[in-house]
Amino acid sequence: MRTLVASAWFDGERYRATPVSIVVEGARIAAVVEGGQAIAGPATRCAFAMPGLVDAHCHLFLDGGELDFKVRSRYQEAPLEQMIEVGRDNVARTLSRGITLVRDAGDRYGVNHAIRSESKALEVRSAGEALRRPGRYGSFMAREVANDDEIRAAVRDIARSCDDLKIIETGIIDFESGSVKGAPQFDLESLRLVVRCAREQGIRTFAHCSGAEGIAVAVEAGIDSIEHGFFMTEDLLRRMAGQGTAWVPTFSPVHFQWLRPEAAGWGPETVLKLAAILESHREYVARAVQLGVDLVAGSDAGSPGVEHGAGLIDELRRLLECGLSMEQTLRAATSLPRRLWRAESADIRPGALANLTLFGADPFQDPANLLRVSEAVRGAGWSRASVSP
Repeated sequence: MRTLVASAWFDGERYRATPVSIVVEGARIAAVVEGGQAIAGPATRCAFAMPGLVDAHCHLFLDGGELDFKVRSRYQEAPLEQMIEVGRDNVARTLSRGITLVRDAGDRYGVNHAIRSESKALEVRSAGEALRRPGRYGSFMAREVANDDEIRAAVRDIARSCDDLKIIETGIIDFESGSVKGAPQFDLESLRLVVRCAREQGIRTFAHCSGAEGIAVAVEAGIDSIEHGFFMTEDLLRRMAGQGTAWVPTFSPVHFQWLRPEAAGWGPETVLKLAAILESHREYVARAVQLGVDLVAGSDAGSPGVEHGAGLIDELRRLLECGLSMEQTLRAATSLPRRLWRAESADIRPGALANLTLFGADPFQDPANLLRVSEAVRGAGWSRASVSP
């Protein structure tokens, strides 16, 4: 038995600027007692405690710190063991920022499944391979399906080992033109078939999707979560709110390209387009919260300039810039994704799994304190974080 004493805390829903004693017995929280007195066993003291953070969209096999696009391209032909080592390094970086659960958004090499099977401190939800149309965007993370029979067979096969099914519905953004490349990959009937097959297998769906046309198809088809979602509209948000479609807006990759345009060779005109895309995204994220859309934090870590662990903290800053409160922001990165995924709750309450992150200072007093992780807890294991204040 061990007791954690925090000067302030966020239980997964509400912030309390008062001390709390959290008693952990085995892998679970045995008691939560308001007040700063340790009541059982050795005590660990911290300035702030909250449920372990969640990054809802990342790619563990990719190194977000690598900015050379030629190196990144060659890496896709690297030996599997090299990719798994990169994944292990990314696990360490992730844990060091107080993240205890990630959803890997797909790779065709099996790194995500391998890391899921061996990782003890970090819980990994793995999509395995995503689905895409032949010759379209997503070769590094998706399996090609050309017709309905191939869709049915692929979903059955992928569902044997995946936690969620990823679909590549649109291409990437052409930042020079300020638009999404190409038409949607799956039409409405085909995407409805994907969703129906996934539900028959008992798994949720999430779609790489930007542009009003592609988002509209994904929402109408019943996709559970829109990933990225640039060029959103008010009408689409209302439909998403009405049917419970979540949104993972992933500011970080686009924000990095705006902040560091020289990394991609962008000129002044493209920088202006990037700024306009980000401003529109901020407006619609703020509106999504007002309309009641389930907004979930995901960094797309592994993308150029988006390092694992640090990328999620940057993403939380972007959500705060949209006008979200700290409570709303932390719900999007703790209790909400776990509830949507039907994962075990990490809320700070008796009986819950001890899945906590401890900080050296209170982020409700200063968001920069999100960097001051001191310790992470998952189950019966307590791991000292390696991040300096």
